[in-house]
Amino acid sequence: MISLIRRIFNFFFDILESVVVALAIFVVFYLFLYQPHQVKGASMEPNFHDKEYILTNKFEYRFGDPKRGDVIVFKSPQNPEIDYIKRIIGLPGEKLKLVNNHYYINGVELQEPYIAPELYTYNGAYLKEGVEIVIPDDYYFVSGDNRPRSSDSREWGPIPRSSIIGRSQLRYWPFNRFGLIDRIKYPSVD
Repeated sequence: MISLIRRIFNFFFDILESVVVALAIFVVFYLFLYQPHQVKGASMEPNFHDKEYILTNKFEYRFGDPKRGDVIVFKSPQNPEIDYIKRIIGLPGEKLKLVNNHYYINGVELQEPYIAPELYTYNGAYLKEGVEIVIPDDYYFVSGDNRPRSSDSREWGPIPRSSIIGRSQLRYWPFNRFGLIDRIKYPSVD
């Protein structure tokens, strides 16, 4: 009888130990490596859709700087409780302006193959048509891919690096859109 009780106790202890180890691995993964996020709204269409799920790489920017074209998740400038997803357009120290529906970086037009040519990029409260700005050190200019439906740096200015959670690296839901999120290259300005 004591042997049976001991085996039952060991069985439950083994299960408890496995659960604790699994939870510890999950917490480390979630806090330091990757974090799941849900896309909310239409600001990144047609490349990201409402209710899609992505994994955000939280450790990459500890070893290197964010790059133009990265799709990032960051804390909203208006409400740090809300996470936004946008694409990096301008880097620290660069001159940026909006002219005739196109971004210009240091005087060179930014070619954006991920948006439709007929999509209109209007100015905002912060970025005025034809007015050049200089992006401050440790700040990034971000923009949604669906410009008419995106609240972004055109409205509230560049975001500080400290508000960046990480780079969107993998789309995992819906499963028919599963895959790595490519980093865009801009040969004309990089």
